[in-house]
Amino acid sequence: MTDQTTRITERSLTAIVLAAGKGTRMRSDLPKVLHRVAGRTMLGHVLAAAREAGATRIAVVVEPGQEAVAREIAALAPGAAVYPQAERLGTAHAVLAARPALEAAGSDAVSDDVVIAFGDTPLITAATLARLRAPLADGAAVAVLAFRTPNPTGYGRVLTDGDRVLAIREEKDASAAERAVTLCNAGLMALSGTHALALLTRIGNANAAGEYYLPDAVGLAVADGLAVAVVPVAEAEAQGVNDRVQLSEAEAEIQGRLRRAAQVAGATLIAPETVFFSVDTVLGRDVLVEPHVVFGPGVSVGDGCVVHSFSHLEGATLAAGVQIGPYARLRPGAVLETGARIGNFVEVKNARMGPGAKANHLTYVGDAEVGAGANLGAGTITCNYDGVNKHRTTIGAGAFIGSNTALVAPVSVGAGAIVGAGSVIAADVPEDALAVSRARQRIVPGWAPDKRAALQAEKAARAKKP
Repeated sequence: MTDQTTRITERSLTAIVLAAGKGTRMRSDLPKVLHRVAGRTMLGHVLAAAREAGATRIAVVVEPGQEAVAREIAALAPGAAVYPQAERLGTAHAVLAARPALEAAGSDAVSDDVVIAFGDTPLITAATLARLRAPLADGAAVAVLAFRTPNPTGYGRVLTDGDRVLAIREEKDASAAERAVTLCNAGLMALSGTHALALLTRIGNANAAGEYYLPDAVGLAVADGLAVAVVPVAEAEAQGVNDRVQLSEAEAEIQGRLRRAAQVAGATLIAPETVFFSVDTVLGRDVLVEPHVVFGPGVSVGDGCVVHSFSHLEGATLAAGVQIGPYARLRPGAVLETGARIGNFVEVKNARMGPGAKANHLTYVGDAEVGAGANLGAGTITCNYDGVNKHRTTIGAGAFIGSNTALVAPVSVGAGAIVGAGSVIAADVPEDALAVSRARQRIVPGWAPDKRAALQAEKAARAKKP
């Protein structure tokens, strides 16, 4: 362990996440930070990065009345403190809404480090937050995240004199020479707990917007003779999301990360650009994913599975050697045990397919338990819903369900039983029994030609009418 790492781990980390703002450019009734990227809200991405970076205290600043945001915080970061920002007077004003967290960060014998992040920057990583924090261990009072871009329009500029940081200037307050600077403020900042509150409370609003700017902490620190560090980051990672176009760009970036990670871990993606993951998707070794597959949240795929094209999975668990698709849909609660097979146009919901069980085509398996080696023929339906309640179907090991069968739950088919094609099964079937429920077939010899002739005569008569 390096000396710097030791000094970091001796200090606690407080993360203050600014999640206020409705995001009017999103044109949405949903709070901006609750829009999803790779199956997780933007706020969820930032909270996860903060926790992974070692934050022991998390404070989130929200706009009053945003109950949905508060619920998301409670679900994803239990114990996080939530502070309202009644007025929106700038980023420094927002951070000071979490004043109790800042006071706590500066009160310990060994002061906390403070990292300030934004709820609409879902691409930020824990590794970058750790790098942003690292200069504090070497004595810096402030560290700012910055990137270089050939087109800096719209960004605050990081002004330097050689290696020395002087200030951060918002574009609307910058001179022509300062606007030519290509080193831009990414917004995120780390502050020593010893100095954070003192710096933030001194920030004024003597600027073109009349707001309290967080970046002004840099100039104050410099004026006090405190060390300020700049930590480089790629422009894409620090990008905030303000509209649907930027949301799609963030999605594309994270999907690229997830695809690369899946391949590096031993999965084969035949056409990676057509496969979409959620951040919690787990793929085992030697998994083969064909083109145009979507993994929703909560999917785990075991070693050696094959996911054929145009399949959609969500909340599903696949053991080793499972094959699904093409055009399969696995909904929450679907559990496929070793060697199970789900074919084209088959939907599985809240159901377990035992080892080697098969439903190869045109089948719905909902709220069911299917035993090992059972075979569900084409068109099999578990009729699980009576209009009010859901009911379960149990199919024993080795049972054979003929095509176009409706199993009216609650119902049980015993191990080794056979159900004849076209049956409607509403009563339990014992083990090794044959169940057939359909009208007896009747044959009338020579009936078809006379019927066709009569139909043709009727058609001809209709054609003669004016």
